[in-house]
Amino acid sequence: MRRLHSVAGLVFGLVLALLAGTGAILSLDPALERLDARPGGGTVAALAAAVAANHPDVERLERRANGVFVASFATPAGYETVSVDPATGADLKPWAASATLRWIRGLHRSLLLGDAGRAVAGLGAGAMAVLGLSGLALLAAMLGGWRRLGRRVCAGGAGRWHALLGRAALAGLTVSALTGIWMSLASFGLIQDGSAAEPAFPEVAAGAAPAPVGTLAALRLLPVGQLRRLTWPAAGDPADVFGLQTATGAGYVDQATGALLNWQDHAAAARLWEWAYALHTGQGLWWLGLLLGASALAVPVLAGTGGWIWWKRRAARPRIAGTTAMARAGIVILVGSQDGATWGFAATLARALLAQGQPVHLGAMNRAGPMPAARALILLTSTHGDGDPPASAARFLDRLDRMTPVPVAVLGFGDRSFPAFCGFAETVSARLARAGWPALLPLARIDRQSSRDFARWGEDLGRALDLPLALRHRSATPRSVPLQLAARQDFGADIGAPSAVLRFAAPDGAALPRFRAGDLLGVMAPGAEAPRFYSLASGRRDGFAEIAVRRMPGGLCSGYLHGLQPGDRVQAFVRANPGFRAAGGSVPVILVAAGCGVGPMVGILRHLRPGRRSVLYFGIRDPGSDFLYRHETDAMLADGRLGRRVMAFSRGGTPRHVQDRLRENAEELARQIQAGGQVLICGSTAMARGVAAAFAEILRPLDLTVAGLRAEGRYLEDVY
Repeated sequence: MRRLHSVAGLVFGLVLALLAGTGAILSLDPALERLDARPGGGTVAALAAAVAANHPDVERLERRANGVFVASFATPAGYETVSVDPATGADLKPWAASATLRWIRGLHRSLLLGDAGRAVAGLGAGAMAVLGLSGLALLAAMLGGWRRLGRRVCAGGAGRWHALLGRAALAGLTVSALTGIWMSLASFGLIQDGSAAEPAFPEVAAGAAPAPVGTLAALRLLPVGQLRRLTWPAAGDPADVFGLQTATGAGYVDQATGALLNWQDHAAAARLWEWAYALHTGQGLWWLGLLLGASALAVPVLAGTGGWIWWKRRAARPRIAGTTAMARAGIVILVGSQDGATWGFAATLARALLAQGQPVHLGAMNRAGPMPAARALILLTSTHGDGDPPASAARFLDRLDRMTPVPVAVLGFGDRSFPAFCGFAETVSARLARAGWPALLPLARIDRQSSRDFARWGEDLGRALDLPLALRHRSATPRSVPLQLAARQDFGADIGAPSAVLRFAAPDGAALPRFRAGDLLGVMAPGAEAPRFYSLASGRRDGFAEIAVRRMPGGLCSGYLHGLQPGDRVQAFVRANPGFRAAGGSVPVILVAAGCGVGPMVGILRHLRPGRRSVLYFGIRDPGSDFLYRHETDAMLADGRLGRRVMAFSRGGTPRHVQDRLRENAEELARQIQAGGQVLICGSTAMARGVAAAFAEILRPLDLTVAGLRAEGRYLEDVY
């Protein structure tokens, strides 16, 4: 499905962007024309008589789809067209289709290339339908199923915008695509549009002197709202007749007797074509035209973000010299990756094995096949959505039955704060075990691309393979920017837990990068092999980048940051953390933090609407030493951004942890959860486990679970 989506997007991306851009412009035309429409409640006979009185040489009276009446007539100066008042028949203003819009319409329909262009436009409509359906399936997989299509998108960068815009524009684009296909097929005669069923021209007319048009019986009972087109007979030709088209059919009117001749109702094919035309162009449905135009505006952005995602995924796949075919490899490394990051770890592993003289094959899990020479299979895979396979592993499980078991090791990659952390790796490991594949190593998991954990796993793998394996992986880091320390506050020194709130500004008048509270600031300490990430306690609109850092014993980066003084600079970059955001609306927000984990909570509270139900559970050691953000949260309590603050002090006469406070306030928390409340947790992994256990007890009487809240995006963790 992903390959189909990618190929259709890459082949037709530019064409679709052009068709959508021109379509968005054309979508304004029905609404603009509608502004000139006037009400009219009379009959066609009366209106035709009034128009003929003003213009004796009138040839045609037309009611356009958007309600504007237009009369066409000959004058000594040439052929003219005016809009007329349907109530009086008086001229309103000259009417003519814009030459610019005609050119844009031609570009939209045929790319100004005649039939070949119309064929390409038709194929483009088909590609749009394919992209819409395949994109919907991919979005469902990403969000955990069809029933969760409306849940929050936990992705960053181009992927987030691609998913959000695609979801918002899907309905409009699908309507445009399907109706475009219909109209294209009709224009090439591949389906009937009803035009062949028009009534025959009458062979016999009265042939007498014409009667005044206002007296013709067939027009005297016809409301103007039913008219589509009325054409006058040629002057001086008694055998000619009026041509009449209405909303229900077409026929002719005898100019002498007023009798209706050869009337024929519209065929079903004609009615279908008219509906397709209206749904595609918005002509007659001006409001729909605006909605379709708004949807079409998303297409160029979708094409750009889709291309960027494809290129990043492709660029992330390493090309390593010295690897061999799967059939000849002694060690086969297969990768499941969604955004390409896992390929980097696989490349590090492959190079290390090659350096040991091992015949190695490196490929995607989707390419799994016979491995007659393999003594080990190593699977490195991330997880997509709610435990689903990533792009390059979607077909792996279907191939297992065709493979002969060899010793296998599975290494999962993910972010522990997401509900389905390494979910697909667990699924693969379980399926392999049931199929009788011997385990080379137990299932292992890497949180947030930890190079340290990867190196530890490499040591285990080396022992299992009887190889001196040392994996020194360094993830590619984004381009960093300089930040200058503007201020710092220190806490906790007298209790042996030094912590600091560090506020950075962009130096030399430069702009801060884009970020929100809860995103991650990557800092590369001098001499460090990998960046260290800290949760941001501010958003860009605050005008500063703030983090709370505890100095860890032997910590290279935390020691470096604690050694900074105002004016010092660091190199840093931002990594989006879209899975850790406060929900919009007015649902209660329950914030749970310990120590420096309070930083992102304060950043979130800074932007909450005063009066919104919010409570902060904050655990520290000593109120006199490490009470971070005490004065700022006091101010938030005063102005209503924070509804309640519940402290837990682990030292003193009655030690408490945040999970103790949660249990003490179980009834209140249960009410907030029942009201749709969202829980956000930031702190150590051990603290998060204790908090999860407390919430499990609180939720049990409600017949809810932590896992259930996670799946709904109502239980979010940012732990370390």
